[in-house]
Formats: sequence, C-alpha cells, structure tokens
Amino acid sequence: MREEVSAFFPYFSQLMRLKILFLFYCFFSCIIAVAQISKGADHCYEAALRDRAAKKPDKACKKMERAIAKAHSFSDAYAQLGQWYFEARKYPEAAAVFRKAVAKCANGKQRFGKPLVKSLIACGYADEALQIIYSHQEDPEWRKLKAQAEFVKSALINQSRVKPENLVRINTPDAELYPCMSADTALLYYTRRMNSMDEDLYYSATDTCGDWCSGRNLGSINTPDPESAQFISTDGHYMFFTRCDNRSWDAWTEGGCDLLMAYRVAKDSEWTIPQPFGATINTPAYEGQPSLSPDNRELYFVSDRPGGYGGTDIWISRFDNGLWQLPVNAGPNINTAGNETAPFISVDNRTLFFASDGWPGMGGSDIFMSKRINEHTWDKARNLGYPINTAGDEKSQYVTMDGTKMYFASDRIGPAGNYDLYQTSLPPFLQPIPTGNIEGYVYDSLTHQRLNYTVMFVCNAVTGDTLYQFQSNRGDASFLISLAVGKRYAIHSWHVEYSQVHDTLDFDTSYLHKPLIHNVVMLPSNYNPIKPVYDSLVATIHFDVNRVELADSDVNTLRTALEPLLSNKAMVVFVNAYTDNTGTPMINEELSYKRAGMVAKVIGSLGVDDAQIQAKGWGEAKMIAPNDNEEGQRKNRRVEIIVRK
Repeated sequence: MREEVSAFFPYFSQLMRLKILFLFYCFFSCIIAVAQISKGADHCYEAALRDRAAKKPDKACKKMERAIAKAHSFSDAYAQLGQWYFEARKYPEAAAVFRKAVAKCANGKQRFGKPLVKSLIACGYADEALQIIYSHQEDPEWRKLKAQAEFVKSALINQSRVKPENLVRINTPDAELYPCMSADTALLYYTRRMNSMDEDLYYSATDTCGDWCSGRNLGSINTPDPESAQFISTDGHYMFFTRCDNRSWDAWTEGGCDLLMAYRVAKDSEWTIPQPFGATINTPAYEGQPSLSPDNRELYFVSDRPGGYGGTDIWISRFDNGLWQLPVNAGPNINTAGNETAPFISVDNRTLFFASDGWPGMGGSDIFMSKRINEHTWDKARNLGYPINTAGDEKSQYVTMDGTKMYFASDRIGPAGNYDLYQTSLPPFLQPIPTGNIEGYVYDSLTHQRLNYTVMFVCNAVTGDTLYQFQSNRGDASFLISLAVGKRYAIHSWHVEYSQVHDTLDFDTSYLHKPLIHNVVMLPSNYNPIKPVYDSLVATIHFDVNRVELADSDVNTLRTALEPLLSNKAMVVFVNAYTDNTGTPMINEELSYKRAGMVAKVIGSLGVDDAQIQAKGWGEAKMIAPNDNEEGQRKNRRVEIIVRK
C-alpha cells in the first residue's frame, strides 16, 4: 500500500502544480483586464464625468461611448451613459445602451433589466418590454411597469388626432408652467422658473392677430421668494397662488410653501397685498397649486399633510358661513401613493383635471381627469392619453370655458424639468360640459345706487337644488356667473335691508360665445306702501382690526338694549356684521361671520330664543363712513343689532 501511495505522490504533486499555475493565470488575467480598464476605459470614463459636470453633455456621452468600446463589460459606464440618454429624452439611444449592457455585463439582466424596460416603454416598444416583464411579475415594481407597458400599448393604438402646439412666442429657455386664463381668453397667466430656482408670476396678452405676445412680469405680487401656480378666479377679481420660503411667528399659519390670495376691484386695477390663509388651510406641510371653483366657494390644492395616500395629494376646502372649512382629501379615485399635483376644476364644476405619477401612464407625470359623482365622490381617474401625454412630464393644465381647448406644461422636448407651454384641442370625449356667462349689476330700484356684496344663490329651476353661491363685486356691484348651457336656472338675490329678488332664466346654447346680460334690481325691505315695516337699531358694537372678542362693556350694552324687550316673543333680532374694505372681501366676510356669531351667542344667553335671532356676516356690504382714514374704518367695523316688532 505504501508503495502505491509513493508511486502516486509524484503524479499528485504535478496535478496540484498545474492547478496552482492555472489559478495564477486567472488572477493575472483579471489584473491585466483591470489594468486595461483603468488605463484606457477608465480614463475615458473619468473624462466623461468631468465633461458632464462642466455641462458639456454631448462630449460626455461621446467619451463614455469610447469607454465602453475599450471595455465591453464596463457596467458603470453603461449605467451612466444610459441614464444620461434617458434624462435627455433620447429613449431609443438609452434602450440600445441598456440592451448591450444586459448582454455584455456580469449580472446584466439583474442590474439593467428595469432601466431597459423603462427605456423601451418610453420609446413606445411596449411588446418588447412586456416580453422581459413577464418573467419578473412577482416583484411589485415589475407589476407597476407591466401596467404602464400595457397602458402605453393601448394608448398608442387608440391615440387621438390632436396635435399639441408649442407656444413659441411665450416660451423661453427657462421653464414655463401652470397656465391659467382670464374668462375672456385675452390674458394667459403662468409661472416662469428662472435659473432652475426662483419662480415668478407672468402674463401674456394677445395681439391684434390673436397671437400671444411675449410674457411680462406680474409686478408687485412677485418677491425675492418663489411665487408660482397662480389661479385667477372666473370673475377676474381673485388671485390664489403659492409662495415658498415663508416664515411666521407661530410656525403654523405660514411655513415652507403656503397658499396666499390677492384681490382687485376691477380687472384693470392693482392687486392688493397678498394675504396668507389661516391655519385651516396652511400648515407646516406643503400647500400649493390652488384652483378655485367658478363660484369662488371651493378651493382645490395640493398638500403632503398627514392623512393622505402618500406623496402629495389633492385636497378640497369649502367656504361656508364665512369660513374655509377643514380640507377633505379628494379620495382614492384621484389620489395614489405617488404624487398628484396641479388640480384644475373646470367651469362646469364637475370635471377635475390633474397631474399624477401614481396612475399607469405614458411615463413620468401624466394629465388625468375625473368626473364628480356627488359632493364628496369622484369617478376613477382617466388618463388623457397620447399625444397629450408623453414619456416626459406633463405637469399642469387649464381648459377653456367652452371645453374645446387645453393649455398645459410639458418637458417632452429637451432635458427633464425644462418645461414649455403647449395648447391643444380636446377630443369631444375629454371635454367638460360647455359653459357660458351671465353678467350684470345689482342696484337699488329707487336710487339706482349699486349694491355691492349682494349674495346670489343659483338653483336648478326644475328641482330647486342650490348649485352655486355668488356675490356682486366690492367695487362696482358687478357679477359674472358661469353656468352650463342648455338648462333653466333660478337666481335668488339677497342683500341686507332689501327684499329678496327671484328670477328664472332659460340659459340656452346661444350664450356659449356671448354673455347673457341680466341686471338685478332690488327694493328696500321697508318699502311697503300698504303695511310699512318698522325696524329699530337698538345697539352697535365696534371692533378693532382683525378682532372678534367682545369686551365686558359690549356685553353690558347688549343687556341694556335687549332686556326691556324680552317679553315680546314676536320680535325678530337681526345681527348684521360689517367690516371696512381693507384686505380682501373673502377674508372680511369670514371676520364678519365670526363677529355676528359671537354677538348672537351673547344675545341668546340673555334670554332671546334662538328662533328669534337672524345673524349674518355681510362683510363690506354697507359702509357708513369713508375708508380712507382710521376713524372711518373703525366706524365701518361694526355689528348692528336691529329689532323688528
């Protein structure tokens, strides 16, 4: 046995020597290969990165291609080059790079499978993408890519014939976003992002040929802080917008990005100093990108506050009884775990357009629409399809009143984030209900005095359901009401110390392109030649600026005025609250409602039955002194207690 082992030992030693030599050969081969990458390909790789940092993208890509040519399995070079092509919207080039990486690199399928599929989807090569996806469906991200590929395949087959057009006279090398138009379509408002940092509000007007002129800065509204995503109310009097980098003393009413609003008396007058919303709307989270319903009573905005579905969501707040109510999330048929942005509620008040990267789409952020089912419910989001949406990002949109044309922002051409404004017609199946305008003034039938701040309820004349609440303007008592055509409406107008007016209007399709002119004429409530009405002003309470609380002396004034009348159970006590005209009418309405409610509560505690008390905040509806000095403004900030016997 020993002899057999001794005979075998030289053979065994020779075998081990061969194995060791082979291992050394492999080791030195790897060193040589690494040396080749480091000396040749790695030099091109580093040079490409330097060119990219110096903002020379074309040179960077060429050098990275040379790095790959020198080392066919250089995975980092494939990753960088493919990403650069993808970010530059050169999707076929990106797909070609990632195809080669899958074939040439170690673990190529694992590392480059998803980038390849994303590039193929962006190219529109959905079938090729699906062939790769089918073997990875167990992963949630792969399932998401599968849904996107299937959508792209369907969207390209069923694409509409619309042709989005670049607004070349408005767009610049900077980014333009968030289009919004005046009701007469003569002005286009938008945001311009300069140097990829600061944002300002701009507008463009049409020339004599109907083409857009170059943009102009909106002026004093803009500050060194970023302002963006402006929305002009249908009547042209309110502007809602986003301002970032805000700070406030309480770290709550303002913080980060918040919503602000400004007001103007007439369409050609200056905007007031913007005022932030209170803590009901603004929080330390992000709040921005507002859209206002046609009656100025519902505010749609974007926030990442707690309670959402993930990312940024769309929220809705309603202005009731002089107060913005707590916002309600738009729900799972609109919001996703991704980001929903840029809501736009069309003038029909039923069709909501928004952008999202959470629903299946063409890629990035797409534009979607949803129809209102009832007050708090929307149907499932619907993608607007190709060619409105592309593999780039479509971020914001505005639809004209007649529903036939849409303006939107997209970075489909050029690098990511370099947005331009586009316009396109909308196919009929995507159009909201077409609307027209009712315009006019409210005035006293005897004196012809204009009655500003008149409340106007618009109802369905058939069912009696209240649809909207409007108000006549602060300055000239004008109003503009946008309504769906082809219906019959009842309009109930109400003004302090005036009899209500009830009108019924047939609003047919002839008013799609021209407004219905309708003035509201009102009679004083005490005008009754047969049986006069006697109202007695028994007390007046004055308030300091932005104050709601009552002093002890005010409570004593109310007690002295009303205690002698408590035995009269037939009397009616009117609590009418008014403000001066500083600030915006909407905020003044909120203040007046709070003051009226506070005074009514005290009157009730004195023994007056709640059924006998009618409290209302009228804002700026009845000035009794000039507002150009502090004394006059103080006289106007009041609550009047009137007793009707």
